[in-house]
Amino acid sequence: MARMRHPRFKKCRSLGLNVCGHPKAMKRADNGQSREKRKLSPYGIQLLEKQRLKCYYEVMEKQFRRYVKEAMKDNEMTGDSLIRKLECRLDNMVYRMNFGSSIREARQMVTHGHMEVNGKKVDIPSFALSVGDIVTLRQKSRKNEVYRENFMEKAFNTVSYVEIDKENFSAVLVKKVERSEVPIEIKDHLVVELYSKIM
Repeated sequence: MARMRHPRFKKCRSLGLNVCGHPKAMKRADNGQSREKRKLSPYGIQLLEKQRLKCYYEVMEKQFRRYVKEAMKDNEMTGDSLIRKLECRLDNMVYRMNFGSSIREARQMVTHGHMEVNGKKVDIPSFALSVGDIVTLRQKSRKNEVYRENFMEKAFNTVSYVEIDKENFSAVLVKKVERSEVPIEIKDHLVVELYSKIM
């Protein structure tokens, strides 16, 4: 399985945005000053937003393009649909539900078989969650101190479309994800404009 292996902090600085969520990611950043000197073209600005969005969810180009194609077929705003599809990936939801401290750790938890969806083990990071799906940390995985502490200490800090059940080490996607509620800084319309030209 192809994965992004680049240094996270370095990538954040090059993109001028904290896409990994770590509080120290932008410590050595120049606040975008070098990028402003370059004066990106309209295409360059669109490309930058695409790279930022891909890095938020750590999705490779081939898979990302597939999400864009699917979003373009939906009967709603393409940008909203694209963000929703990416946000509802299992690895991302494991991160949003505070089982993992980063999306990389969340993905590892999924691929190593630590998570269940509606009572069944799922080890596919791109598995798409639907409203009402219950994600649970497997019984044997609760012995892992890191996973247990991640969940118990951060269970109060989550997004509005997720509901946490601390007693059962589980969380549920309670409603449809709305673009305005997704905590990412992306101008998704620029990503859509870029792909509308090349697809």
